[in-house]
Amino acid sequence: MKIINKKNISSKGFTLIELVLYMGILMILIGILSSIFTSIVDVQLESTATSSVNQDGRYLLSKLLYDVRSASSITSPPNPGDTASTMQITSNSIIYTYSLDSSNNLQVVNGSTSETIILNGYDTSVSDLTFTRIGSGDSNDTVRVSYTLTSKTKERSGQETKSFQTTLGKQ
Repeated sequence: MKIINKKNISSKGFTLIELVLYMGILMILIGILSSIFTSIVDVQLESTATSSVNQDGRYLLSKLLYDVRSASSITSPPNPGDTASTMQITSNSIIYTYSLDSSNNLQVVNGSTSETIILNGYDTSVSDLTFTRIGSGDSNDTVRVSYTLTSKTKERSGQETKSFQTTLGKQ
């Protein structure tokens, strides 16, 4: 029979206190990293929402400006001072109608083919769309357009919203 001396046994494991200490440190690090990751995701969502609202807003203004400048006439709203939620222009003998659809998208409908094109992006919605006729006739054919764009991206601080307004005139 062999006698085992305690001095000959090497300890190859961790004590319970060491394991609890390591687990506590690991939990603190995971908590800090989770907080940093959450902050990064929030900032990225806000940046994406702001960017999409600004890009869509600039695109819509440019598209409306180009279409009105190339139109032969603005038929609706008909009289100076009239305000409407739709605008009709005639270009190359085709009537185009700009309005909101049921999903709050700005759409343009080609009167001859009934083709509908959504102008804003999938991640924004348009509201408070108004067209106000300012002038009439060849040199004074102008319309003031105003609308509000809202991002569909949900953020902690709320949705990104921006209002746009400009005056469009024929050339």
